[in-house]
Amino acid sequence: MYSLILRGRSLVQLQKWRSFNVPSVTLFQNASTPFSSASSVSDVIPRDGRKGNNFTVSYLVGSLGLPTKLAESISRRVSFEDKRNPESVLSLFRRHGFTDSQISTIITDNPRLLLLDAEKSLAPKLNSLRSRGASASELTEIVSKVPKILDKREGRSINLYYDVVKDIVEADKSSKEYEMSCIDEPICGKQRFEVSLKKVIEMGFDPTTSKFVSALRMLYQMSEKTIEEKVAVYKSVGFTVETIWEMFRKYPFSLAYSEKKIISTFETFLGLGVTRDEFTVMVMSSPQCIGFSAEALKRKTEFLVEKMNWPLKALVLRPQVYNYSMEKTIVPRSNVIGALMSRRLLRDGVREPPPLPSVFACTDKAFLNRYVLKLDDKELVAELMAIFTGDCVS
Repeated sequence: MYSLILRGRSLVQLQKWRSFNVPSVTLFQNASTPFSSASSVSDVIPRDGRKGNNFTVSYLVGSLGLPTKLAESISRRVSFEDKRNPESVLSLFRRHGFTDSQISTIITDNPRLLLLDAEKSLAPKLNSLRSRGASASELTEIVSKVPKILDKREGRSINLYYDVVKDIVEADKSSKEYEMSCIDEPICGKQRFEVSLKKVIEMGFDPTTSKFVSALRMLYQMSEKTIEEKVAVYKSVGFTVETIWEMFRKYPFSLAYSEKKIISTFETFLGLGVTRDEFTVMVMSSPQCIGFSAEALKRKTEFLVEKMNWPLKALVLRPQVYNYSMEKTIVPRSNVIGALMSRRLLRDGVREPPPLPSVFACTDKAFLNRYVLKLDDKELVAELMAIFTGDCVS
């Protein structure tokens, strides 16, 4: 499935994220990425030297109880010659309730944290997460499972990242089925999260957006087999692999629809006169169409095409109209347009409805200003307002 995701991505786009093809501890270390820490740790890393390495190894072994070989490996990534900064970081973690075991896990996974200013860089992030309602036990569990969360910028970035990690951790706890699947799945827990994260970033999602969180959650919660099955279903109704992932980047929830739902919506639109190619155009433009019931799709199509005389092609090109409420938007606005058409008050007296976007892709205020309030006939304005507010039954 991973190869399917990457298909169609240009070499330049992949090269942009080449830095993510490294061990998890270095993910998001580039200060230019949206999720990177406000304080770049590269600015405070001393040059490697035998003295610094020896002290680093001794400190990691003595303070964290790490095995010597592991400490030596970490010392090749970070190095310091005195214990003041590392000690302040460890002290901060302990004040927030982290156990020595959890601290060892965090530092092993993200040793560069030892080089940050505890009070200026780390404390505000931990305090921010606590202020959002995270309990001490929850905070220590989440951070120790995914230590790189502390690399994120304070504020919206770290909050979004924390929320999705929390959801995943809770899902792992509550799902016995997931625990059983780990027997056969080569990647589970934190590793599974890292793989999903890498995929989402390589697909070009902005880590500061809610869409990034939705995409990450979607890929994490689905097995490779399930994703491949969804791709196969979309291909069976006219999509290419490239357009499937293009749609996913636009609307990550598109992978959540069941195979039955995808097929059912496809057959509903065919029954309404939409061609196979037109169906893919509609769903690419507005993937939410798949989520509507057959009854709702038929009702809206029949009303707009048969009663209001909009051509079906207009709905194909502007499928967002299906997102609007029949009662709150489609019927009242259409009835106003119908009243204007019957009086030949639209577009030089023609009895044809105006383009769909001019009727529906605007606020109520803009619609009324465009079609009602500009009229000179006050009685007609009052009549149209009565139609718009619901006195006219469709």
